[in-house]
Amino acid sequence: MNISIKTSFLALALLISHGSFAADLTETLADDTVEKTTELAVEQSTNQPTERAPEEAFEEIVVTADFRDVALMSTGSSISVIDSKTIARREARHLEQVLNLVPNVNYSSGASRGRFIQIRGIGERSQFIEPLNPSVGILIDGIDFSGIGGAATTLDLKQIEVLRGPQGTLYGANALAGLINLTSNDPTETFEGNFETSMAEYETRTVSSVVSGPVTDNLGYRFAIQQHKSDGYTDNDFLNQHDTNNIDEQTIRGKLNWQVNDELQVKLTGFYMDADNGYDGFSLDNTRHTLSDQPGHDRQESTAVGIETTWQATEQFDVVGAVSYADSNLEYGYDEDWSYEDICSGEPCDGWAYSSFDNYLRDRETSTIDLRLVSREEGKLFGDTTDWLIGVYYRDQEESLLREYTYAASDFTSDFDTENHAIYGQLGSQLTDNLKLITGLRLEYRDADYDDSDLVNHDNGERLWGGRIGLEYTIADDTMVYGLVSRGYKAGGVNSNSSLDASAREFDTEYMWNFETGVKGDWLDGQLQVQLALFYQKRKDMQVKQSLVEPISGTDCPCSFTDYFDNAAKGENYGLELEYNWFASDIFTFYGSLGLLKAKFKDFDSFTHSGADAESGVSVDLSGREQAHAPSYQFTVGTEVNITGNLTASVEVEGKDEFYLSPRHDEKTNSYELINTRLHYQVDAWELSLWGRNLTDKDVIVRGFGSFGNDPRKFYVTEPYYQYGEPRIFGATAKYHF
Repeated sequence: MNISIKTSFLALALLISHGSFAADLTETLADDTVEKTTELAVEQSTNQPTERAPEEAFEEIVVTADFRDVALMSTGSSISVIDSKTIARREARHLEQVLNLVPNVNYSSGASRGRFIQIRGIGERSQFIEPLNPSVGILIDGIDFSGIGGAATTLDLKQIEVLRGPQGTLYGANALAGLINLTSNDPTETFEGNFETSMAEYETRTVSSVVSGPVTDNLGYRFAIQQHKSDGYTDNDFLNQHDTNNIDEQTIRGKLNWQVNDELQVKLTGFYMDADNGYDGFSLDNTRHTLSDQPGHDRQESTAVGIETTWQATEQFDVVGAVSYADSNLEYGYDEDWSYEDICSGEPCDGWAYSSFDNYLRDRETSTIDLRLVSREEGKLFGDTTDWLIGVYYRDQEESLLREYTYAASDFTSDFDTENHAIYGQLGSQLTDNLKLITGLRLEYRDADYDDSDLVNHDNGERLWGGRIGLEYTIADDTMVYGLVSRGYKAGGVNSNSSLDASAREFDTEYMWNFETGVKGDWLDGQLQVQLALFYQKRKDMQVKQSLVEPISGTDCPCSFTDYFDNAAKGENYGLELEYNWFASDIFTFYGSLGLLKAKFKDFDSFTHSGADAESGVSVDLSGREQAHAPSYQFTVGTEVNITGNLTASVEVEGKDEFYLSPRHDEKTNSYELINTRLHYQVDAWELSLWGRNLTDKDVIVRGFGSFGNDPRKFYVTEPYYQYGEPRIFGATAKYHF
């Protein structure tokens, strides 16, 4: 940990341990304000800070991703919630722009957005030809978008919930690492709305609008639309263009909430997202200046609908049903050579250059049905001590792929269809006034059918199970400790490339045991909220993405890649997660998070590592090495200052340690610290903001390669290549409420 990080933590620790500093400063500022503005305060009292009672310092946050809505500080597991205020403070337009606030959550790009997410070091980093079983589930208003995180825009979101650890009871096969649940705002009882526009550097502009209100006394609606555009942060010097890595995204959300009668409620959700983004992210010179003559693209058009009903069938239980359907068309393509045909013309490398384009078109349809019986207060078991629920779940996904590749003899096509059937149940037993036992179990059958144009066929069905046992002990009204043991799973599958050896064509299901303990406190009369979790995860038959790098022709690069999944014998991931919010006074609020992580391979000999020689049977022992995209620390520290009742300022520092980019090579990212700030002014119906991110203009690596060469000017010598995230950017936002 470098000096700047140590300094940040030391300053924060001193500030927290000497709370009188904030109190004294608050008192001084308050005294000056009273002396200078007493007369003005009488005339315009609304311009002064409104004193909040301690119990109102933080609104109660309710987690909706679990089987029952429950207060965040009462849940016996490690969960982070990013609310709408935090999203606005970051001026975030996409999920990737807030993930660094969450302990032990990372992402990889290799596209226009950070589409692939890792929780506690577990998760995919990319997808090309191979079918994918996601490790991180993604729900958008209850609709399944697992594996396609590009749809996770932030338009009109109420909150983002991140559930860390295997969700074996709740979600099953696609949530080994955890679950991300994005929830938009509900219809309001009175008519209201807003209009927002934002402008920033790199021709970044956003326009959005929301309207909400009642249709009748028992029917409400909400409609939101947003257009977000940016030229991106790449200059294509060959084409003399500044927008080859652009963002062009439109999002539409709609909701209808219908209280049919006292016993029946119906919620209907519609979602549409159309992204026509560019992808020109890699440079032969590792800069933001590219030479591609065929810049790529990253497109997604998704249409989805979901319906949820809650019926009070009896006084003992409710019947809750949820049905969703999502249709997504995705196209992802890139200039494989990152250059142009004549780059070596008249140079010593004349004749060495190549030109190719790789394009993937996917059509995905996902349907889900979830039906459960949920006990009410009158339906508790065992002397009214135990709430219960039981449910059935069905998921059907059909995905077709068309790959168009310059060096392929013909186009490649494949179909990958999966069906999941599950039954699950959970009990919550109040053993004493202070002690609660939670037990859950999920039994799942998964059938996967794969076939492609290379005559590869794979049909596999398997039975899976997961669950949890948890204890929650309330020490006092404001303190809860918990312990949790849970089991998750990620289904095995098939590697599609027919050039692989028969032994590498299939990979096994991964299982993971998660051991977790933590404490949650709502202290200082509700002015300080703290969540602390310690976890240890034991992975068996750990799925690891591998790559074979082979020359397109001859014995030297340019090279092509064959991605596939393999199983390491074991792995272990353990660490700590800390989050806090401190309402120090009417003027100062402090917040922050810290994630510590050790994610290591155990008993893993790699024959695809750049230092191995598979033909000679020489492997590289990766046992004890850190897993890819698993930084050993990441943190956020921030403060929000209520300067007046209308004007607030916020400053935050986020940081992350270096981490390996792949198990195939030893290249790492750089550690970094970023500074973000926002000045926000609100008067009457208007909100105005000036903001900046990455103020020190650090180069943040969001994807990288390290085991091949792609520059003909250097005769394809092996070297690392990096894709960089957002540079320093300043912007302004205006919002009008009506």
